[in-house]
Amino acid sequence: MRKETATMRSIIRVCNGMNWPKDDVLRKAKILLQIYRDVVWAVSEEARELQANACYSFGQELNAALTYLNDFAPLEKRQDFEAKVTCLFETKWMIDLVDSAMIKVYNYHTNGKLYHEIIAKSYLTAFKYTENELLDALLMDRSTFYDKKKEAVMLFGIALWGYAIPEMRGFTMPQALMESNSPDFFPTKAPTN
Repeated sequence: MRKETATMRSIIRVCNGMNWPKDDVLRKAKILLQIYRDVVWAVSEEARELQANACYSFGQELNAALTYLNDFAPLEKRQDFEAKVTCLFETKWMIDLVDSAMIKVYNYHTNGKLYHEIIAKSYLTAFKYTENELLDALLMDRSTFYDKKKEAVMLFGIALWGYAIPEMRGFTMPQALMESNSPDFFPTKAPTN
């Protein structure tokens, strides 16, 4: 069995402090990241389709069409349009949450930029890298990559459920965790030397 890194011990300590089983954090974060590409693709396609339909249907620029739909459209068209826009905004909120969590990962005090790059290249970019392309791009051997990827995904999970979602809801991290003897888990600004 491989020895845990200091980063993994820190991640596990935070999971324990939040009463989150570490395996659940890893599993749920991985599932969310695995569907991200498809969600973004679907949203971008739906947004383009919505824009094209609005412009085609009303023969005007999008802003004029949106104003028309908001102010003057018959009720049926408006309800259909509002349902589509609501769906887009709900998905946009999810994308914003992932973006916010990724910023937290990037700002992590130890290897944050590396973890960010691993997640981005593994799950978020439009281009889907093969394993060999990932290893070449990150200049890592296979075992190191998978160790770091696990840490990155768990860190993303903590950033999402422990910071991004609570921030969107208006909550903050538990005071006891913030006052622990470890440095701020996700500093809001890069540390100065």
